[in-house]
Amino acid sequence: MSKLILGFVGEIASGKGTVAKYVVEKYTAGYHRFSTPIRKVCDVLLLEQSREIMQKLSETLRANIGEDIFAKVIVNEVKQDSKKIVVVDGIRRPDDVKYLKELPNFYIINVQVDEMVRYKRLIGRKENADDATKTLEQFRKQAEEEPERKIREIAAKADFIIDNNGEFTETQRQMDELIGKLQK
Repeated sequence: MSKLILGFVGEIASGKGTVAKYVVEKYTAGYHRFSTPIRKVCDVLLLEQSREIMQKLSETLRANIGEDIFAKVIVNEVKQDSKKIVVVDGIRRPDDVKYLKELPNFYIINVQVDEMVRYKRLIGRKENADDATKTLEQFRKQAEEEPERKIREIAAKADFIIDNNGEFTETQRQMDELIGKLQK
């Protein structure tokens, strides 16, 4: 079988990164994340990696260079990856998927989680500088911003859904079952 490419989509703090990490570790999969190029630019420019700054930077680059700039970077990385399973984390926009869908054996996996579970995870994980201080009201407002609305559009068209509300062992079981099915 040729390379299996799993693209993860999910709303803020759905656990898509945790699920992706599980697949990478268990299956020795390749890993590519849409936010990595933006984080690298933040580092070079000595900017804080807050969600607000990264969104502004992403919007500026996409508006001035092309909506598909990050998709092209990720697809190039995926094509060069020699692993049998490749994970693409953090799909957010239709342009993110456009080129990936052209690759054989690419599947979108929607990681679904209830709002309150996601909120509690967000304030506890501190991935971005402003996560720990976010109020529920701010979290809900953020969920209505453009990137999150686009995520829901893509999630609605996902090939598979993983429920990540409960114990992570159940999420792992779902992923193992799905990968087993896709590798046949």
